[in-house]
Amino acid sequence: MTMDVDGVAGVRAGRALVDGAQPFLAWLAAWYDRLPAAPIAAIVRDPARTALVSVDMINGFCYEGPLSGPRVAGIVRPIVALMQAAHAAGVRRFVLTQDTHDPAAPEFAQWGVHCVRGTSEAQTVAAFRALPFAAEFVVLEKNSTSSAHGTGLDAWLDDPAQQAVDTFLVVGDCTDLCTYQLAMHLKLRANAAGKQVRVILPEDCIQTYDLPVVTAEQLGILPHDGDLHHLIFLYHMALNGCEVVRRVTGDQ
Repeated sequence: MTMDVDGVAGVRAGRALVDGAQPFLAWLAAWYDRLPAAPIAAIVRDPARTALVSVDMINGFCYEGPLSGPRVAGIVRPIVALMQAAHAAGVRRFVLTQDTHDPAAPEFAQWGVHCVRGTSEAQTVAAFRALPFAAEFVVLEKNSTSSAHGTGLDAWLDDPAQQAVDTFLVVGDCTDLCTYQLAMHLKLRANAAGKQVRVILPEDCIQTYDLPVVTAEQLGILPHDGDLHHLIFLYHMALNGCEVVRRVTGDQ
């Protein structure tokens, strides 16, 4: 259902919906092109109140297995640089939520078998593990796309040692799935508690997968335009009060 400018409910057919969305899509492209860079000092105002939360930066989405690919692998280096900049700015809270699936995980019906507990696919990417402060990482295992359900994330957030944290840098994949759900959980959880928090998403540290229509039809599964979903969900997170920036620079 849609509401037109006169407040009358209506339904647009698929083609009319796409055609009618053109002005918004043009605006959205311009919004994306204008995303600003932000210096680390503008993000990390107080390192004791800041956390960097990474989702699903593991081998099974970057380097091996059926769901891995160069789009997600391409954000490893920018995230490493961001982690280094954040650590240099005094941040000491790094949380990694990661697929570590049971062998019979229900979501395999949608995504196929991936990142099973005990396999190399479920391991943190080597570039993260090589960081000199990797011992400070808190790794939370998850058995679904959600970083909040059955992971211990809320327990971590509720720990008295973390309750002052009000700035979250969110990175990882996929923009429209796990990253979106993580960012929205952090923001909506705070909203429900009447707490002001910043959830900041550097676009160069976030990515999703691409599955062309032709390939999807050959496989008998749903297609997924990576660029469009990336754009729409970045906007949707901004619409819900998250801060989307092009990148976080090391400038003070």
